[in-house]
Amino acid sequence: MEQDPNQSMKQSIMFSHKIAQLSKALWKSIEKDWQAWIKPFDLNINEHHILWIAYHLEGASISDIAKFGVMHVSTAFNFSKKLEERGLLTFSKRANDKRNTYVYLTEKGEELLKETFESYNPDTYSVYTGSLPIKQLYGKFPEFSELISIVKHVYGPDFIQIFEKSMSKFEEDFNEEDGRLVPAPKTRTRNNTDLLEELPGK
Repeated sequence: MEQDPNQSMKQSIMFSHKIAQLSKALWKSIEKDWQAWIKPFDLNINEHHILWIAYHLEGASISDIAKFGVMHVSTAFNFSKKLEERGLLTFSKRANDKRNTYVYLTEKGEELLKETFESYNPDTYSVYTGSLPIKQLYGKFPEFSELISIVKHVYGPDFIQIFEKSMSKFEEDFNEEDGRLVPAPKTRTRNNTDLLEELPGK
């Protein structure tokens, strides 16, 4: 088979190793800081991530959680059940979809998630502090447009669409006052399927 002139085995290996090494280093730092952040709330990273996804999607199937949380379906289900046992999540069916089980935050779950947001200390997150010199130089944090493009081609456009919508939702739902996050006034009642219905194929 004739090799694509735009491809090079050497460049492919170098690129793959570079992104693997940098991603591993970043994740190691993020994992340590994330675990330290949520430890006082008796949560692990998967549990906190599931709470966050359920909050963003306002009702998510186990397959949604697995996909957007980048975890195995069994992992998504098992940790969701543990959160249900603690009264932080509830499982239910939708009238228009009896096949899938959907996960929703309870009032207790939403309160706990917001408590974790309020307890966040930027100075303890190494990736954040490591990005400050870039912000000071260019006036903004890195936007990762190239990285987002790579992830889009690996996981599909709907992954990036829900990622961007989740960022917008967080921006809309919280204000910052005196260095603390506070819930923003509700401007409308959101439908539980707002985010998911706008995804391709939904």
